[in-house]
Amino acid sequence: MKQRLNLNEKGSNALKSLYGISKHLYNSTIDKQLFELLYFRVSQINGCAFCLDMHSKDLLAKGESAQRLFVLDAWREAPFFSEKECAALSWAEAVTKLDNGHVPDDTYEEVSKHFTEAELIDLTLAVTAINTYNRFNIAFGTPAGTYEVGQFS
Repeated sequence: MKQRLNLNEKGSNALKSLYGISKHLYNSTIDKQLFELLYFRVSQINGCAFCLDMHSKDLLAKGESAQRLFVLDAWREAPFFSEKECAALSWAEAVTKLDNGHVPDDTYEEVSKHFTEAELIDLTLAVTAINTYNRFNIAFGTPAGTYEVGQFS
């Protein structure tokens, strides 16, 4: 896809409104590596090459194993993820896909075993934020491969 506009230049004021979300999530009690894992998984679902490039680089730089990234699309069948991570991944997928217009009760019940109410709100905010970033990058053809670790820190 041809790049339609450079979001770093043209969309900077609009996208700055999302930066407050990142600041809030930075102060969350949830492990930041888990957020990055969710960002990567949601970006897989949405097919956002720019975000996959960015979050894979950030995850690897922070010590994530390549093996876990390679099988993340099949996390349910892989033994590399904790129960808490699986609950968060299931929640992220359900919130992203909204099958039949809702998140299944059993998904909510499982994620609620591992996260407080405040953390569940933060998980949901993180998932909706990466969905927004995915849609901007896909819509405007942001090219993959240009991101450098920590570029948007």
